[in-house]
Amino acid sequence: MTWSEMQPLLEQASWETLIMVGWSTLIAVVAGLPLGVLLVLSDRGGLLQNVVVNKVVGQVVNVGRSMPFIILMVALMSFTRWVTGTTIGSEAAIVPLAIGGIPFFARLVETAVREVDGGLVEAVQSMGGSTWTIVRKVLVPEALPSLIASTTTTVIALIGYSAMAGTVGGGGLGDLAVRYGYQRFETGLMWITVALLAVVISLIQFAGDLAARTLHSRGRGGAAPALRLLKAKEPAAADIGQVA
Repeated sequence: MTWSEMQPLLEQASWETLIMVGWSTLIAVVAGLPLGVLLVLSDRGGLLQNVVVNKVVGQVVNVGRSMPFIILMVALMSFTRWVTGTTIGSEAAIVPLAIGGIPFFARLVETAVREVDGGLVEAVQSMGGSTWTIVRKVLVPEALPSLIASTTTTVIALIGYSAMAGTVGGGGLGDLAVRYGYQRFETGLMWITVALLAVVISLIQFAGDLAARTLHSRGRGGAAPALRLLKAKEPAAADIGQVA
């Protein structure tokens, strides 16, 4: 197969992969972010402590994360057909990709939010801040560099999932590699597909790392830096009182 024959196939497959990964990442972030924050808030000692809710949500997330993606795709075929009207193609693949990405991203969000300094949360509470204010002004802004890194990890994982979806007619670069590289013995096209995926993943990782480092070096924004300054001044104020 010549390059002129490969080029339109690669362009079409790349576009399908972009659509699948883009939409599934958006859904995973929109649904996974509040889910991950809820796991932190409802845990023991959390702002909305509720052990039952925490255990139920945590178990659902664990089940979603532990299920192999190929099995998840098969299990969701009826639901996928109900949502999209088909089980084949890039549009159908978005459904299992998004559902598989939500628990994955939620756990990463939980880990990122748990790393936020508890003293900042206490400072907002002492000033009468509500739970929503704490989430919006402290937890999310402070965890933002880690959330960017988590999003990067999720995108890369979904690219791998999308390639797997191609083995069962999901479209994209994975489907191209299987249909031409494996079934038609077009080894050159298969290795070009592998190289293309490697380059894309490397670029995404570089961009994600750069964004996370930039946010971290600039400070995490919002009211949190002022709260850290306030927290740092509190011991000094207490020392002055003791001296007096």
